[in-house]
Amino acid sequence: MNQKVETWRRVRSKQIADCRVFTVREDFCERTSDGVHSSFFVVENPDWVNIIAVTKDKKVVFIEQFRHGAEEIILEIPGGMIDENESPETAAKRELLEETGYSAENFVYLGKSAPNPAIQNNWIYHYLALDCEKTAETNFDEHESVATTLIDYAEINELITGEKITHSLVLAAFYRLALDPKFATAAAEKA
Repeated sequence: MNQKVETWRRVRSKQIADCRVFTVREDFCERTSDGVHSSFFVVENPDWVNIIAVTKDKKVVFIEQFRHGAEEIILEIPGGMIDENESPETAAKRELLEETGYSAENFVYLGKSAPNPAIQNNWIYHYLALDCEKTAETNFDEHESVATTLIDYAEINELITGEKITHSLVLAAFYRLALDPKFATAAAEKA
């Protein structure tokens, strides 16, 4: 187990596609140990947020939307891209309100994860929003069609093990929540 992990140095890059919400670049790299050259492709995304939003009566605010990669409607938690010069928490509050019409004063940072570091360069920041209330109408962009649904917090584990919740970034958020017993308890306690 004393193997050394090889690293690569980027020599130059070029953008090869602009796909509206992400770009693709080709990196020309050199392995640092022996000078071998190769190219790699990176999907450049802005950072993202997602939010486990829990109402005062302990229901989790979920959304359902059609996802083109899977070609099906996916059950997930609210989230989206962080705008330029926007903090992750500000983006989480904005995305929750835009996608669901819910808001909260109590936002807790749960941690971040790398969505797919093999080919992507971004992070997703996970938040918990407690005591959420419906305060506005939804505000979708032209490419979104989202339905909001409330699910009892007590049903989440069954939805995960029953493969009704399959989105890996949603699973990461719930795992981050489970790692902090204080906040997991606060989210699950009866009102």
